Amino acid sequence: MIFNKDTAEKTAELLLQINAIKLNPKNPFTWASGWNSPIYCDNRLILSFPAIRNFVREEFSKHIEKEFGKPDVIAGVATGAIGIGMLVAEYMGLPFVYVRPEPKKHGRQNQIEGFIQKGQNVVVVEDLISTGNSSLLAVDALKEAELHVKGMVAIFTYGFDVATENFKKANVDLHTLADYEHLLHLAVAKNYITEKELATLQEWRKNPSTWSV
Repeated sequence: MIFNKDTAEKTAELLLQINAIKLNPKNPFTWASGWNSPIYCDNRLILSFPAIRNFVREEFSKHIEKEFGKPDVIAGVATGAIGIGMLVAEYMGLPFVYVRPEPKKHGRQNQIEGFIQKGQNVVVVEDLISTGNSSLLAVDALKEAELHVKGMVAIFTYGFDVATENFKKANVDLHTLADYEHLLHLAVAKNYITEKELATLQEWRKNPSTWSV
């Protein structure tokens, strides 16, 4: 669920401007999963643009407090959301931790890096939601540490049905700055794509694992 329409369209436009999101229906990308995709999203680029990263941290901070109340801790999902999560925590004046995909194999074998206490309220910051599986592993780690996960916020989601089901099953409240639907609407309006390319992009999301040009 997006926070609101205005934020979704503004965020989408900024991501397109800096090529954090690339749309290329004619020459699709190949994801690590092996899927062919007419879209590629790399939100790490946001960190290189001060005005845009400030917009993202301020929108996150405002909406986190509105939706969840002020938490005790902000947690970023490693590695993509560490930078943005830390910016949000700094802006809100809150402690920050980050969550690895799995515990380290050496040292203290931490999966959660940073200081936490049982019973604390935490909001999880993520950069991108595809299926939601890796994001929800971070939630599981925080719950195992006996923290109360108020919800998760992300910069962008593809809006896959499988992600919706995964978050519903995990009983995790997800809110995003932008999503695929508002991205496509904005991309057509601003002439990033044609109506024909729009149709291709809409078709891809119906069956992304089997789609091909």
